[in-house]
Amino acid sequence: MENSKFKIIYEDDDVLVIDKPAGIIVFSEKPPKEKTLIDYVLEVKPELKNVGEPPRYGIVHRLDKDTSGILLVAKNEKSLIFLQKQFKDKRVEKKYIALVVGSSKNNQGIIETFIGRNPREKKKQKVFLFGEPGSQNQRKAVTKYKTLERFENFSLVEIQPKTGRKHQIRCHFSYLGHPIAGDKLYGFKNQACPEGLNRHFLHASYIKIQLANGKTKEFTSGLPDDLKKVIDNLMNNKQ
Repeated sequence: MENSKFKIIYEDDDVLVIDKPAGIIVFSEKPPKEKTLIDYVLEVKPELKNVGEPPRYGIVHRLDKDTSGILLVAKNEKSLIFLQKQFKDKRVEKKYIALVVGSSKNNQGIIETFIGRNPREKKKQKVFLFGEPGSQNQRKAVTKYKTLERFENFSLVEIQPKTGRKHQIRCHFSYLGHPIAGDKLYGFKNQACPEGLNRHFLHASYIKIQLANGKTKEFTSGLPDDLKKVIDNLMNNKQ
């Protein structure tokens, strides 16, 4: 039986592939004020308490609270170690769909910087350029993107992060001057927001990964209804 808070895309003996809804924290290092995604998963799969360490348990990678889409959960220790190594070794192909503010001039591009914690705002990450003061100990971050559709004040883009830094996509597009639509943390003051958008428009739509059984699998997740409606409105206004 599935929990009403999430949908299972795929399951075998080693892995659970979840379609995460927006608005839920995946797991929390501090005592959370609300139930986390792993809490809901454990209600359906209590045996996952034997995998990994609390509060993460079998969670392989993270998505931000308001980011929706594909999330992998390992069902045993061997699978957890194997899948996390795939991410660490950059063998996982990931794609996101995002709506960014402004009309992107480039059809495609690569953003390559360092990213680290913002010394002025602890909740945020910051782009550091090569040779910039404070860049010496920061981690390299690489993001590929291509523009799928342009609207009057927004662009729909497909994004392939080549590294997995915290807030990488949100931080990189804010640095470009095209923050994710609806992003309150990395967005600009008084930036345009599409009608009906109540969170940042970022969705983890695709993952290609080798599983512990040796098979390489591809998983996809279509845009959830709230983001579909935003795009439909923009398309209707464009006509």
